[in-house]
Amino acid sequence: MMNIDRTSVEAELRKFVGADIYVHSEATSFVFVRNFKVRATDARIAGEGPYRVALRFDGHGWLRMEALTHYEADEAGRLLLAGYDDRGRMHVALHLGKEPFPE
Repeated sequence: MMNIDRTSVEAELRKFVGADIYVHSEATSFVFVRNFKVRATDARIAGEGPYRVALRFDGHGWLRMEALTHYEADEAGRLLLAGYDDRGRMHVALHLGKEPFPE
């Protein structure tokens, strides 16, 4: 994974707007969602690092993840975002794809 480049991540997020997507999201032992299917109607990134990413679903609700530091856009068209602390421990993850993630 690479350090988040805001311009690159914004471009990757735009690829999911208007599409049915699958979401994997987790935050250190208190949130875990896998293959939650929604229609993304908006996607935004904010901050100076660490970053916040917000996704709007079906025009009705939002999912916001904070403290994101790294990203990867893979060959399958998925966007993988994660937040690591200064010791290299992952605390948050947000993965977006147009196909379900492996169980």
